[in-house]
Amino acid sequence: MDGQRRIDQPMTRVYGRRQRAGFLDIGQSRRVRMAARASAVLFLGLTILHSIILGGYLNYDGSPWAKVPGKLSSFIGWAADDIRITGLVHQEPEMVLMALGVKPGGSLIGFDAENAKALLENLDWVATATVQRSFPNQLDISVEERVPFAVWQRAGAYYVIDRSGSAMSNVAPGKLPDLPLVSGEGAQFAVAGLVNQLEVSPHLSSKIRGAARVGQRRWNLYLDNGVTVLLPEKDVEAAMARVAALDASQHLLSKGVKSVDLRFPGRVVVAIARIEETAAEKAKVKLSQSE
Repeated sequence: MDGQRRIDQPMTRVYGRRQRAGFLDIGQSRRVRMAARASAVLFLGLTILHSIILGGYLNYDGSPWAKVPGKLSSFIGWAADDIRITGLVHQEPEMVLMALGVKPGGSLIGFDAENAKALLENLDWVATATVQRSFPNQLDISVEERVPFAVWQRAGAYYVIDRSGSAMSNVAPGKLPDLPLVSGEGAQFAVAGLVNQLEVSPHLSSKIRGAARVGQRRWNLYLDNGVTVLLPEKDVEAAMARVAALDASQHLLSKGVKSVDLRFPGRVVVAIARIEETAAEKAKVKLSQSE
């Protein structure tokens, strides 16, 4: 029976391999999840540690952790091992580092050069500053200081000021004896104009020991020989030139003069100093009278 299918002939079947997750696949998935969790925990821990370091919570006196950030940074090459500071004249490098919160060998993690520049230029004795970090451990800091111009006396205190009248902290007036001494309210802002006006009489200017601002309108000058020169509110250059001419021709300022008043236009009022008798002269007079 060729046309009929033989029922006793076995049928051929094709079985495909069923893919199922094996033990190795399950283990690999678990390792991925564990690695992801560990990375997240590590990142969180480093973030917290970074915040603690920047906040200075490890820098209290006697802290056993104070040097840990620097050591860790040094281990990874991010410690402040090479610091170069240029441009200082009256200040010390420690003042710059203190302002930036940086210590030699300390951590540079999170250090921002632009922020450091802004911090330095906010100091009253800094004109301009540049800060450059060369990764990983070098800092190049350049500072241009304000130029001391005068010493301003106020309420018994002395301040070094620049030409604009701004006080400069941490600059000792005693170390700058050649600076002009001024006093009075508003003197710190008017001294630059006074110096310009005195340039017409350099010989007289060299004798000035100090100057006082009166009523924020005019100046009194104190010469090194004890003479006081009362300047007018206006036409200061002409008044100074007049006194200089009288001193050159008649030695006005060396004739026992107490003061020279120039406040009145076209007039020079001179006050003669009172000569006090010395104790020896008084004793001599008494002795002669007793005889």
